[in-house]
Amino acid sequence: MFDKILIANRGEIACRVIKTARKMGIKTVAIYSDADKHALHVEMADEAVHIGPPPANQSYIVIDKVMDAIKQSGAQAVHPGYGFLSENPKFAQALEAAGVAFVGPPVKAIEAMGDKITSKKIAQEANVSTVPGYMGLIEDADEAVKISNQIGYPVMIKASAGGGGKGMRIAWNDTEAREGFQSSKNEAANSFGDDRIFIEKFVTQPRHIEIQVLCDAHGNGIYLNERECSIQRRNQKVVEEAPSPFLDEATRKAMGEQSVALAKAVGYTSAGTVEFIVDGDKNFYFLEMNTRLQVEHPVTELITGVDLVEQMIRVANGQPLTITQDDVKINGWAIENRLYAEDPYRGFLPSIGRLTRYRPPAEGPLGDGIVRNDTGVFEGGEISMYYDPMIAKLCTWAPTRGEAIETMRNALDSFEVEGIGHNLPFVAAVMDHPKFIAGEMTTAFIEEEYPDGFEGVTLGDAALRSIAAACAAMNRVAEIRRARISGTLDNHERHVGEEWNVALQGQDYDVTIAADHEGSTVRFSDGSEIRVSGDWTPGDQLARMTVNGTPLVMKVGKVSGGFRIRSRGAELKVHVRTPRQAELARKMPEKVPPDTSKLLLCPMPGLIVKIDVAEGDEVQEGQALCTVEAMKMENILRAERKGTVSKINAAAGDSLAVDDVIMEFE
Repeated sequence: MFDKILIANRGEIACRVIKTARKMGIKTVAIYSDADKHALHVEMADEAVHIGPPPANQSYIVIDKVMDAIKQSGAQAVHPGYGFLSENPKFAQALEAAGVAFVGPPVKAIEAMGDKITSKKIAQEANVSTVPGYMGLIEDADEAVKISNQIGYPVMIKASAGGGGKGMRIAWNDTEAREGFQSSKNEAANSFGDDRIFIEKFVTQPRHIEIQVLCDAHGNGIYLNERECSIQRRNQKVVEEAPSPFLDEATRKAMGEQSVALAKAVGYTSAGTVEFIVDGDKNFYFLEMNTRLQVEHPVTELITGVDLVEQMIRVANGQPLTITQDDVKINGWAIENRLYAEDPYRGFLPSIGRLTRYRPPAEGPLGDGIVRNDTGVFEGGEISMYYDPMIAKLCTWAPTRGEAIETMRNALDSFEVEGIGHNLPFVAAVMDHPKFIAGEMTTAFIEEEYPDGFEGVTLGDAALRSIAAACAAMNRVAEIRRARISGTLDNHERHVGEEWNVALQGQDYDVTIAADHEGSTVRFSDGSEIRVSGDWTPGDQLARMTVNGTPLVMKVGKVSGGFRIRSRGAELKVHVRTPRQAELARKMPEKVPPDTSKLLLCPMPGLIVKIDVAEGDEVQEGQALCTVEAMKMENILRAERKGTVSKINAAAGDSLAVDDVIMEFE
């Protein structure tokens, strides 16, 4: 077995590989850019080598720099993780030439299947059903428009060397095809160093289901069931689960056997993933093969008990698989939520900054389930604008899908993140969405269910009453503490009343609290009662309460006269007042936010790529105004209504902060 492995990656996947290598008794080498000097993967590895400036195209994807790090460290093998150089055949060739083992497939397999165009041609030759499209390279935007019309809108514009949602655009008309071609080309060049683009038919209402394969160099190949990855935003997966709630055993077997046959046809070894779109009749169509470890591999590990990273290392060391297809079972259900540094209330735009608080739920048993959290960050660490905005992958396992969802709900409510925008409220909302609960999602789920973006969660009356009762009980605890403190100062203890008014989400409830040694009974004005217990004390930022026998986890912050609460995706200001205070509060005028309707504000920290208009131009609704790049993604900002540009405050090349004014309108 290898003595030392270099991980040619960063973040959570580098940390993930280090954990398995450590378990196997293998020393690890991290590489890092200037921005990652104090990163978690650097701290975890046995040694680390600096490789350059923050931009990936000056550090992590520069083959010569990575090869030099391998030479300096004396590593015998390299695990590439995902992204960066993981599917770059030139990197695999360089390793082969240097006599260093690549923990991945052979160069020929990467070339055959890693390239999206070539892989589709091979699939067609192998009689695998593929999505209609143009398999040649596209030279310019005019040709992209022409081909799109021949295929028929909508079309998917994709980077040939792409992955992870980078360099992908859906076009529904000529204008979007022209713009999407250029943006995809730019993103592909920046992310992969390869700007080749192809176009295929976009199949509406599809499910995205993929098969995990594992092959060795001795002719053995197996599939480890499937993952459902249909909940996506901008072609980036957000929620994954294994198995799929949609497939039956016959379809699973057919997809798995076809995937293994395709892998064997190109001499594939190591772990790989064959991706399909599946229609409502369970017809499946080959999309592409990812010749690397997938982001969502933990859910497969949780239902099969197979450590995919360990298997990849053993295969790279020349060992045969010790697992047969008959050994692969489906044990329970697993769900993964990707926690991103992005603001769901601002169209999911990237957020950067310092993690002033980062407290994930404890890994291990939670109720009848299990929690796993793959992460590459730590409290006090910086979320950089240079890399993918993923913070962590929160996974849960339980015997059934329903139990896995409930375990995930509690784990999400227990996850504390502060200092940056993040998508915890959104994925929590998805876990409670009727379509997700029923397993009836498609890749259009987010677009269809949140057409105007995510504007937060509106809780029903039952949930509001539970939170109101819990906050009333918590407020009583806080009031008793304040009374005791004041009593020590003036020699008498202030009486804490039993009648309160709780206001939240536009509702208010008059309640009466009757407390005992085991908790509180909160009685509402309509006569209903809720029993609350818990060990929350003032200052705790997480409240684990029991409401009518059901667990309720809330993230707690302090506001004047109450609490700031996050629970089940809802973010609430909860005011707990005496009846007299509530009466006066109703007479207070409501604060009106400033009018920014005539300003184009930068929605995220980023770089202005180009300005599409000039001062004095009249613009129409939907017209492109400028392009902002952040975290390797280009974002086109468009006019929300007809107007005239009166002033432009930024130029191409400028770095802007959130809410900086880009331009003004008359």
